[in-house]
Amino acid sequence: MALTSIGPALRRARKESFAVPLFDTADMQSTEGMLRAFSEKEAPGIIGLYAGMLDHPNARALAAYIRIRAEEAPFPVSLMLDHGGSPDQCRTALDYGFTDVMYDGSRLSLEENIARTRAVVEFAHERGACVEAELGQVGSGSDYQSFGARRKGFTDPDTVERFVAETGVDFLAIAVGTAHGLYDGDPQVDIELLRNIASRVDIPLALHGGTGCAEEQFRAAIASGISKVNVATDLFMAAGERMAGVAAQKSYFEFSRLAADSFCERSGYYLDLLGATGKGGPR
Repeated sequence: MALTSIGPALRRARKESFAVPLFDTADMQSTEGMLRAFSEKEAPGIIGLYAGMLDHPNARALAAYIRIRAEEAPFPVSLMLDHGGSPDQCRTALDYGFTDVMYDGSRLSLEENIARTRAVVEFAHERGACVEAELGQVGSGSDYQSFGARRKGFTDPDTVERFVAETGVDFLAIAVGTAHGLYDGDPQVDIELLRNIASRVDIPLALHGGTGCAEEQFRAAIASGISKVNVATDLFMAAGERMAGVAAQKSYFEFSRLAADSFCERSGYYLDLLGATGKGGPR
């Protein structure tokens, strides 16, 4: 299967009630660990590159590295732009060979979010790429008590059908109580709101801010319509803790191996938890 758009795998996930993870990468070691986990678990997966990484001088080279390695994967792997900040940034990602892009217009008015998302969908579909958008605003875990915990930014279910119909978007990230990064407090996921949204559209729905959610919250979210889950912070924290624990005894080369091992093990945990293990083959 190798490098491919994740669209078919996510549509299957929606039908069969499992979720495909997006793991954000930052370098070769994290990428290698993720790819090894996808292979060992026989699972589809998404390697995400956060939009800010496109500003780094090695962005094109890192994207090329990920593409080449993903082409050798035995199961479907997508390279996806995470939280693209503009249509131009999405174009750049596609020029670099990304298979899918996320355009995040969640801070814009509904009308402007629709217009810009529709423009991204048009040129991405011409290249065979799928597009994810965000409706509502997920926000940051550090602001959780003043934002998400007060239900600020939550997706309005009454706008979902219009947004999907007018943009033609393939996947939709929604705000139902999660947040990016580490939470100030505990996440409170509104499962009833999620069910309401899922009942109105049939495209795959994405949950951002997976770090810090309890296993039962993941299971309830998937059972209620989530087909894609983004995780990053937890993976990097686990790798950092593992490397720090042996800092005085290990060389740089051993650190590289430990980092890849940590990403593999933690990614494998999420593949099992989300039900993606064993779902990489044809159906």
